[in-house]
Parts: sequence; structure tokens; C-alpha cells
Amino acid sequence: MAYKSLVGLFLTFNIIFADSIEVKALNFYADENAGKSILSGNVVVSRGKDVLNTEELIIFMDKDRKPLRYEANKNPKFSINLSGKTYKGSGDKFIYNVLKDTYEINGNAFIHEINTDKKLYGDKIIVDRKANVYQVQSRQNKPARFVFELEDDK
Repeated sequence: MAYKSLVGLFLTFNIIFADSIEVKALNFYADENAGKSILSGNVVVSRGKDVLNTEELIIFMDKDRKPLRYEANKNPKFSINLSGKTYKGSGDKFIYNVLKDTYEINGNAFIHEINTDKKLYGDKIIVDRKANVYQVQSRQNKPARFVFELEDDK
């Protein structure tokens, strides 16, 4: 039964995404009644050039077992490509909303744009892939920070 669920889960990934997605983990648990799968232990999710590493990944699915949301809860680190740029980052929690095509990094959120060396820090960072919009939110006593290098016009 678990094998059948695992095969169904991977087939669903390949249907949802144009390119293939590969998920590796030491442990896998699926609760089809709750529409939830939990992967734990050295979890690596790869989709093209995008990679997510975490200790725990929860996948929430609809009644047809199509992924709705991915939540990486334990030490998530990622490398993603958007509009030809590479971003690396981390946070306490990483959420990918499939329908909205948004990434949300919560708690100690950090994104580093490798190509330009720009860095974003905040309590919450939201990246809307469709609209190509970035939003940084922070608590009152801890402001958001944006760090970048100025080019010298010499």
C-alpha cells in the first residue's frame, strides 16, 4: 500500500510540473485520508536547477492527490532560478503554494541573489513567481534589510 501511494505521489509530481521532480528522503509517510505526506531525514527535492534541502517536508494534497502546498519545516535551505537569476536562501520554514506559484520563507528569512550579490533579510519573505514580485516583512523591533554593492563609476 505504501509503495502504491509513493508511486502515485511521484506520478502526480510529474503531471503537475512540466519538468520532472525528484524527491529523496530517508523516511516517507503518507496519510491519504488526511491528504498529507511527510518526508523526513536528509530530504532533497530537485526540479530542474531548483533544489530544496530540509530535514522534514510535508506535502498537502487535494482529494485527487494533486499537491497544493509544500512545507519544509526543519532547517530548509534552497537554491532557485527565477528570470535567469540564481537565488540561495534559508529560513525557519519554507512554503511553496502550487496554485499561486509563490514561495514564502518565514522566520529568519534570507535570500541571496548570487548574480548581483544582493541580499534580503526579514522575518518573512514572499516571492510571487508569476508576477515577479518580492515582498519583505519584519517585526517592529527587527527591521527588514536589503544589502547590495554600489558600482563605482570610475
